[in-house]
Amino acid sequence: MTPPRPADATGSRPVLPSRQDWPLWQTAASRQLEHAALAQAAPQALMARAGLGLARLALAIAPRARRVWVAAGPGNNGGDGMVAARLLAAQGLAVRVSLVGDTQRMPADAHWALAAARQAGVVITPGLDGQSVPLAASDLAIDALLGLGASRAPNAAMAEAISRLNQQAAPVLAVDLPTGLCGDTGSLLGQNAVVARHTLALLTLKPGLFTGLGRDHAGRVWLDDLGVAAATGLDIPANAWLLGPEALVALLPGRAHAQHKGSFGDLLVLAGAPGMAGAALLAARAALTAGAGRVYLARLDGDNRPDPQRPELMCRSLESVLDAAWLARATVVCGCGGGDAVRVLLPAVLASAARLVLDADALNAVAGDSALMTALAARAAAGRPSVLTPHPLEAARLLGVAVSQVQADRLRHARRLADQTQATVVLKGSGTVIAVPGGLPRINATGNARLGTAGSGDVLAGWLGGLWAQHAASRGDTVAYASVWLHGRAAEWGDDLSWAQPPRLPLRAADLIDAMAQALPSGSA
Repeated sequence: MTPPRPADATGSRPVLPSRQDWPLWQTAASRQLEHAALAQAAPQALMARAGLGLARLALAIAPRARRVWVAAGPGNNGGDGMVAARLLAAQGLAVRVSLVGDTQRMPADAHWALAAARQAGVVITPGLDGQSVPLAASDLAIDALLGLGASRAPNAAMAEAISRLNQQAAPVLAVDLPTGLCGDTGSLLGQNAVVARHTLALLTLKPGLFTGLGRDHAGRVWLDDLGVAAATGLDIPANAWLLGPEALVALLPGRAHAQHKGSFGDLLVLAGAPGMAGAALLAARAALTAGAGRVYLARLDGDNRPDPQRPELMCRSLESVLDAAWLARATVVCGCGGGDAVRVLLPAVLASAARLVLDADALNAVAGDSALMTALAARAAAGRPSVLTPHPLEAARLLGVAVSQVQADRLRHARRLADQTQATVVLKGSGTVIAVPGGLPRINATGNARLGTAGSGDVLAGWLGGLWAQHAASRGDTVAYASVWLHGRAAEWGDDLSWAQPPRLPLRAADLIDAMAQALPSGSA
């Protein structure tokens, strides 16, 4: 066996950092693809390929490992682990398997894998005997407990195995999904889930690996399609997509010599209630850096003095910019640090703005006023697109649910909010979800906890508006895809992406603006 090459279509491919859009399939669709693949393959062939891919990846990510512990469940996930255990033992590694669960109920392929591993002399012990699973005795652990079929909280034995995996010092490689993580939603099935350094997704990528708690539990995600995904002959559409940089690259082809500031659109930022001027300035400065031709800033605190750091911003009074004819030609970013003062502006903005980005307090105002909600939903029918950028609490207010419900199924609630408002919805958080009315959502693959700092959302809203002002004919979702991907990529910029350690320091919002400009893909303007 040799470690897989990063771009080897027949082996494990790294999914992150994202270089392309990837289709995502939830449990039901993944099961359909799996059944079709099994029907076309010889007995045990699919499990043999999965185990081989797992063993190859184990050697690639832990080339100096000599002792491997495999925690295997009683299903096909455990079978994949036992195939890998046999192959790793054949390479001279000391491999121990803890078999957790009822072997009498094992599927046929898993029974085959168990028998083959035993025949090869692999040490297999039932359950979690403390003497057979010393926490410091492994260089690599493989989580092959529960895979795609898990739909409820792990039982006591599985919960103990999860705890053991999380306590031991060696890095963990999860098979298909970290045990205890819901592949559809990225939420926990019980009280805990395996925290893996790497996860090898088999056949399909599952959305739960990339949103909610998925990134924290899955670590770096790899895909092995087992060589059969394209040959199933079934028309089973994806349930979502993992976002890559394609939309951003398409929107940044470069600037022609004959273009001028009027070629790149007008943007109006309505933001900054008393005490919140920073939010308005961050959004406006981000729009400038994104390339909007002219950026007008009307602060809700009444201060229209020039910005000493960015004198090119055109500061105006509220009265001078709330003209229906002018709004009908402009892109508007509204709500960043808007406080209660933004509420009185929203009827005019919702009625007239050609393109509208609603953030923060503008969203809270809409959530508390049914007339504003109706006006927002009516914009799409009038040909005036909108993009909403809520964090989970703001989304919960708009939907009238608890924030815990939003976080428990981020894809479903983002889609629901998009349908309710007839707008593009950017549900921020780990694995930001971008949803459109009646369409497939996308999960952003970039970013990390460096973005968890005050003002980063204001920068995103401003950049999105600034990009949209330049591309007025583009759909709001396309501009959202590009902006969200770049916003996250900026937090990774300069990182070695080793995935070994979480980021320790935040990326301050004022610095984030320049970081986004530096993180633009090579060859873009």
